[in-house]
Amino acid sequence: MRRPLALLAVAVSTVLLGSAVPVAAAPDGDSRETDAGRLAWTSCGDATTPALQCAMLEVPLDYAHPDGRKIKLKLNRLPATAPKAKQQGPILLNPGGPGDSGLWMPAYITGQIPADVASTYDWIGFDPRGTNGSEPHVVCDAHYFDGERPDYQLGHGTEKAWLGKAAKYAADCAADWSWILPHMTTVDSARDMDRIRAALGAKKINFYGGSWGTSLGSTYGQLFPSHVRRMVLDSIVGPTISWYDHNILQDKEHQRRFRAFAQWTAKADSVYHLGTDADAVIKKYYAVEDALRTAPVSAAPAPGKIGPAEFEDTFYGGGYNFLRWPRMATVLSGYLTRHDTRPLTIAYNRYAAPGADDGAFPNYNATQCTESAWPRDWEFWKKDQAKVNAVAPFYTYNNMWYNAACMFWPYQGGPERLKITGKGLPPVLLFQATEDAATPYAGGVAMHKALPGSKLVVQNGGSFHEVLFHGNACLDDTFVAYLRDGTLPSGKGFIAKTCAPEADPAPTYVEPTPTAKAAVTAVSPTDPEAVHGRF
Repeated sequence: MRRPLALLAVAVSTVLLGSAVPVAAAPDGDSRETDAGRLAWTSCGDATTPALQCAMLEVPLDYAHPDGRKIKLKLNRLPATAPKAKQQGPILLNPGGPGDSGLWMPAYITGQIPADVASTYDWIGFDPRGTNGSEPHVVCDAHYFDGERPDYQLGHGTEKAWLGKAAKYAADCAADWSWILPHMTTVDSARDMDRIRAALGAKKINFYGGSWGTSLGSTYGQLFPSHVRRMVLDSIVGPTISWYDHNILQDKEHQRRFRAFAQWTAKADSVYHLGTDADAVIKKYYAVEDALRTAPVSAAPAPGKIGPAEFEDTFYGGGYNFLRWPRMATVLSGYLTRHDTRPLTIAYNRYAAPGADDGAFPNYNATQCTESAWPRDWEFWKKDQAKVNAVAPFYTYNNMWYNAACMFWPYQGGPERLKITGKGLPPVLLFQATEDAATPYAGGVAMHKALPGSKLVVQNGGSFHEVLFHGNACLDDTFVAYLRDGTLPSGKGFIAKTCAPEADPAPTYVEPTPTAKAAVTAVSPTDPEAVHGRF
């Protein structure tokens, strides 16, 4: 049943955090070693990586009632092949999201590092609870992202439409999934990781997490410090900031990255013909967005049309991964100088077209909306976000509406997330780029301060969101040395090691193939232009 907007607007006052398990519970509690050995590994049937094995793991829905209702997690592993004496145990992997699948990671990461190191670990990917191949796969509105969506920008008559969409989405989720939504927080996922550890029969795990995965890893380390052997956090969410405030940091950093893109494009005026200074390029961007308000273009082969909202979604990923810049500049150049919309439809289908359902979005909302307090008053949002938009117009309203369901979410946490102290943890290796828009540099600094003994590696001038595995030897070799034998950077200052950024991509007009449909290729997680989630 769909709850009317008027009823949903009265926020449920019940405060639920995680699965009602006290987040300050004694470290290493509820390890459930009796679950060990319950994984039935079978071939995943992956022709590219035939050694990859898959399994399902049953875990409690609610860790306050561990013998109650169960759900299942989808796992895979690439087993260690080194002699037993050289094996170093399982390494669990998470790419962020919240809610993104980690099943692609074992095969990919082992292909990026030396075989003599990769062979010593059991590489474990998993789908977080409620997502992807885990059971259940939560879907709140399979068509939520279908285009043409209402305009993100205020002043175009779409404010009421977006408020209605966000409220209805929260209502649909609550109507269909009230039994699981309160139990999809970072704390719940961290407890799931310890069930995975126990089922693997391991006393300790290693961990690599990027983006929101850094929150997951640090939360696991806080709850189960004695179960951590080695831990790597890449592109870090600050441990104390609210999710609402984190989004504001994102907005401002995305504005900086958008201007960097415009400056790069202006230097290549001979290629793109969009102007020789950043302001000229930015005006061209908004000229295309304005044109799409009155004349949206076909999104085929994706359903619907590309209007201003779809256009913005096609571009914001350039703040995560600057390898998208040539294609982004080609979109503007093709539209304005060649009257060709094919580069836009290709880029939209590659970067922003919706999948078969709402993907990880239910998990994204259930995690963020539930585990820290959000403003519940639209008038507050409207005034506060207008201040941010005044200095960061590229991303602010896009990001606001993406997160607006939290205004209506019926399960809401307290004012603070789980406090991270690092007590009892071994040294944690941290990676952070100074120009990261999705997880700004301040988060890496804050996590380093929160984890005594951690080592911070900074890519000065770097902008990749998740800095490893892009061919930067300074970064990747540091990661490999730590995995090989625990070696950490030797620098004694606050920053243990500084690495240089990658070079800007070469400006190239990305010519469309003869038909847009043939040219469209969705970005896979291992594609150099991929981004993972919004955190």
